[in-house]
Amino acid sequence: MSKIHITELVLRDGHQSMIATRLRTEDMLPICSKLDDIGFWSIEAWGGATFDACVRFLKEDPWERLTKLRKALPNSQINMLLRGQNLLGYRHYSDDVVHAFVQKSADNGVDVFRIFDALNDVRNLREAIKAVKKVKKHAIGTLSYTTSPVHDIAYFVAMAKQLEEMGADSIGIKDMASLLTPQAATDLVKALKSAVSLPIHVHSHATSGFASIALMKAVENGASVIDTCNSSFAEGASHPSTESMVAALQGTQYDTGINLAKLQEITAYFREVRRKYWQFESEFTGVDTRVLVNQVPGGMISNLSNQLKEQGALDKMDAVLAEIPRVREDLGYPPLVTPTSQIVGTQAVLNVMTGQRYKSITNEVKNYFLGQYGKSPAPVSDKVKQLAVGDGEVITCRPADLLAPEMAKLQAESERIAKSEEDVLTYAMFPDIGKTFLQERNAGSLKPDALLLKENVSTAAARFAPNEFNVTLHGETFHIKLTGTGHAGEEKRPFYVSVDGVAEEVIVETLDEIEVSANGASTGNKSGAKKKGSTTSSGRPRPHHAGCVTTAMPGTIVAVKVNIGDKVKAGDGVLVIEAMKMENEIQAATTGTVVAVHVTKGDSVTPDESLLEIQPE
Repeated sequence: MSKIHITELVLRDGHQSMIATRLRTEDMLPICSKLDDIGFWSIEAWGGATFDACVRFLKEDPWERLTKLRKALPNSQINMLLRGQNLLGYRHYSDDVVHAFVQKSADNGVDVFRIFDALNDVRNLREAIKAVKKVKKHAIGTLSYTTSPVHDIAYFVAMAKQLEEMGADSIGIKDMASLLTPQAATDLVKALKSAVSLPIHVHSHATSGFASIALMKAVENGASVIDTCNSSFAEGASHPSTESMVAALQGTQYDTGINLAKLQEITAYFREVRRKYWQFESEFTGVDTRVLVNQVPGGMISNLSNQLKEQGALDKMDAVLAEIPRVREDLGYPPLVTPTSQIVGTQAVLNVMTGQRYKSITNEVKNYFLGQYGKSPAPVSDKVKQLAVGDGEVITCRPADLLAPEMAKLQAESERIAKSEEDVLTYAMFPDIGKTFLQERNAGSLKPDALLLKENVSTAAARFAPNEFNVTLHGETFHIKLTGTGHAGEEKRPFYVSVDGVAEEVIVETLDEIEVSANGASTGNKSGAKKKGSTTSSGRPRPHHAGCVTTAMPGTIVAVKVNIGDKVKAGDGVLVIEAMKMENEIQAATTGTVVAVHVTKGDSVTPDESLLEIQPE
């Protein structure tokens, strides 16, 4: 048997799983020559959440990252993760956009496309595979592995046969939630080898603790390529260590031929680099056998915890993890992988934060029930579907069949800000944040989220305040726990705390923002924290009557659907907010007349604000 090949994941899935996809290009390039010298089958360095993170947080051009990596890795195949008809966004795109995106990805340096669909609906993979074959690159037709009453060996074998017929060059097993047991790996790989003539790739996160054994069993039963991550970003929510798997296979018939000493040089570099990103580390990225129940994928867990932290709701993590499998069942057991992991995860967060299941339902969940992402693996809950879309018509065709060609429209919309077809595609993936990114780039005003300084762990205690303490004020003691903060450097930085278990928001302003009167005294209460009063730090009133409309989670207003004077009924959609990358329609709680609107598109909002007011009938 020929040697086993390895795809190295440190430049993509490793840091996505461990530090919320925040690794910057400037920290990748210095080590690329050593990565390039190893002899990996491929290096996964693009796609997945990296495109979003570049634009949203790092303020880097993702296409520029790709071209720089291509130049720095001349002898390596660059691998990317592509979400089929979703590409790298969160909706389906027309076929001409799929072909344009694949073409530009190939032009800028991608050699291997690992293509999956979140529902395993092969109709959503057809055009992407066709596009990859057109540009003469390698297409991995990928099975999103999961367990449920409907997902068995026969299910995945049938899917693999269809992918082979579509022209895939190899079959990938994508075990994003670490559910592939050693026995399941044995049975599935053996069955696939008997059913198709293509090489088998295996990609498994290590969250459950047995991925290394599963990879070994996959190798013994015929897998050709395994995905691993350099140990500096490996194990837990990430993947089995590259060094460990190379050593385990050394001297066997499956020997990779990779030099362990050279790998250690790479490891030393990334261990030091990772220290810069300490603020994105999470306590939820280690081995966690709860994944066998909640099925939260490794690439999502660090981002989910970070998002809850920013909302001041990290203490709700266990409740959210318990709610996720219940929502998944209601939605017909979709595999939890982008975008369904976000769809299910965000709805679970809403269910927990509002205290009532499906009191608020995201637009993405509504679209899911309408068939706009594809066919659910199993029947959905009729009760929840009725709550979400009523008697709305469910489509049965491939969703993209209903989409007219979009490229010309996207080019026209982005004409003033796009300087290339790549820019048009950035706008296509994320119209709002993409537009802002391109405008700021053109103006030379891009500013990435700050990396907070921290020399080392041993001095951290002396330099950083505790996040849980008691405060005694006027003889009364309060237990304070910091649960999250806004971004450092903001003029008005929110701190989310619990005071004796009650959630509060405290706004802190820097001293140079205090207004000083002529006699030197500060005006107002701007020198420190603002507690609850009639208005919030944004100037919006706090909820004070039943007609005040609020949000369950901090987010950004993406649409205001009513005007002052409009008549609305309880349950009518009045606002749309983006939170955790998902859009959520906020509904009127009462029937009446809109008498005040306190927000506009683009505003950041928090749960303690009145966003608009309705005078009840």
